[in-house]
Amino acid sequence: MTSVLVYGAYGHTGRFVVAELRERGITPVLSGRDAAKLPGGRPAPVDDPAALDRAFDGVAAVINCAGPFAATALPVAEAAARAGVPYVDVAAEIEANLDTFERATGPVVVPAMAFFGGLGDLLATAAMGDWTSADEVHVAYGLSGWNPTAGTLAAGRVSRDRRGGRRIRYAGGRLEHRDDALPTREWAFPAPLGTRPVFGEFSMADIVTIPRHLKVPDVTTYMTVDAANGLAAAGPRDSAETFVVDVVVRAGGEERRLTARGEDIYAVTAPLAVEAVERILTGRTRVKGVAPAGEIFDAPDFLRALAPHITVEGVPAVR
Repeated sequence: MTSVLVYGAYGHTGRFVVAELRERGITPVLSGRDAAKLPGGRPAPVDDPAALDRAFDGVAAVINCAGPFAATALPVAEAAARAGVPYVDVAAEIEANLDTFERATGPVVVPAMAFFGGLGDLLATAAMGDWTSADEVHVAYGLSGWNPTAGTLAAGRVSRDRRGGRRIRYAGGRLEHRDDALPTREWAFPAPLGTRPVFGEFSMADIVTIPRHLKVPDVTTYMTVDAANGLAAAGPRDSAETFVVDVVVRAGGEERRLTARGEDIYAVTAPLAVEAVERILTGRTRVKGVAPAGEIFDAPDFLRALAPHITVEGVPAVR
């Protein structure tokens, strides 16, 4: 039976990933930094290459769920490369994503295979269809609320520290750090959400994944103001949010749009990451090496496979 290492298996997202693997008949091998949380597992500190190598013994792939990914992504990806197995992570840290794209090696490496990053990239790629380039991509997140985990908050602090407290955006074909306030605007989400105030340039991993392989000079992400304010005043996570991810691609005066709906941004990360690993292990990939979701997978087909966890409206025919 195929086994997959889950690094950070005892975390909030890690537990969802472990359950999803089991549901698909794949054996999860539990690992992470804290031996006390891994009875019967394979503890492996990121600063101990030998322990990481032992953790990878006999596994077919790894899903890294352990943030902050600034500390774990490269060491775990390097261990995967030494073992000759694919690496997938669920990082939403922009700087950690950049580190992985620029420095990781291995047979297959897919960073940001999560709600933030992977899903938006798949939607934008599917919306592009037969277009070879676009003028702009917009990814708007409509969340009923946002009760982040402690891991999300810790990762956010690491990212803010790495960029000196500045915000970041992707415009004019490059990443820019800025000191001004986030712009606000109205976004017309599909019914029943409707028009809501959003923060523009509320940058997530999508600004790294999408321009990595799609020819587009401007990628902008948005977050509903209520959800963003909830993040800032976060308490313990005690409820799951519903979400709408609305992606608009524009080129030469034309516009294409795809919308994804679901519940619990942490829970839906599990089918995204596990579906990615299954496709890698069964040879359903378009490229090798380090690549984002939309480049390595058939985006329309992948999006269809996410049902019933995520429903997508307007998916074009599989190419």
